[in-house]
Amino acid sequence: ALQGGIVDLNVTQPDKSRIHLVTIGNIVGYGGVMVGLYSAWYKDYPQTGFHTFNDSREWLQVDKVGHLYSSYISSRGSMEMWRWTGIDRKKRIWIGGMSGAAYLTTIEILDGFSAKWGWSWSDFATNILGSSALVAQELAWDDQRIKLKFSFHRKEYSDPELNMRSDDLFGNGVAERMLKDYNGQTYWASMNLKPFLKNSNLPEWLAVAVGYGAEGLFGGEENIGKDENGNITFDRRDIKRYRQWFLAPDIDLSKIKTSKKGLKFFLTFLSAFKFPAPSIEFSNGKFKAHAIHF
Repeated sequence: ALQGGIVDLNVTQPDKSRIHLVTIGNIVGYGGVMVGLYSAWYKDYPQTGFHTFNDSREWLQVDKVGHLYSSYISSRGSMEMWRWTGIDRKKRIWIGGMSGAAYLTTIEILDGFSAKWGWSWSDFATNILGSSALVAQELAWDDQRIKLKFSFHRKEYSDPELNMRSDDLFGNGVAERMLKDYNGQTYWASMNLKPFLKNSNLPEWLAVAVGYGAEGLFGGEENIGKDENGNITFDRRDIKRYRQWFLAPDIDLSKIKTSKKGLKFFLTFLSAFKFPAPSIEFSNGKFKAHAIHF
């Protein structure tokens, strides 16, 4: 049977062994993520006393949407693990659902002790909003009719200076770029059509997605780079920074029916990412068509 697009393993009573397994998995997974983030973000910067940092105007808020997505998707993964244990519906919604905000709040605390960053109230707010989006849908529909998704394409420029700046800001590896390069990220709200058009003959997996991204970002608030003495080493204020809005069809892979639990799990995992498809972009007051959008 299917519940919320996820395989229902028909656990009617809490399974203590599964509860222990999920608890250990959360602890180990959380620890692994913390180690990875420390290696990618914090180890090369000095620590300081706890302080706040207002970054709400940086990166045209693509990073804030990233926090929203990260909180939502980690909450969704945790909630599905708790579903597998057979615990009470509301318990798994609240325990799993708010875990994303809890994980990211810990990261925010680490930011608060980093000289490079600081505790960001806008990050904290979007973390809460992302988890709340999952909890609200689950309580209302017992399903995620509107899923938050992510897509990424690596940006390469004909200007060597921009490629060097991108390497300095975002790193050169694929994983680093996916995490840090806001020019290549698109975040999507993908809505399943069938639940809202119950009398239609539309397939359950068909969705329409609205995306958000940005271009021309080579600095937080402006395209300027400075060395440790405050001397300008990069100045490309001639490059326009602008927002992008997208509309595209989508496929909700978690709604594709299969009796194979392993395949169902894999499809559900992939549903965290936007399916490549044509898109229409609106930016700088103009529309633009893309034959394929990653």
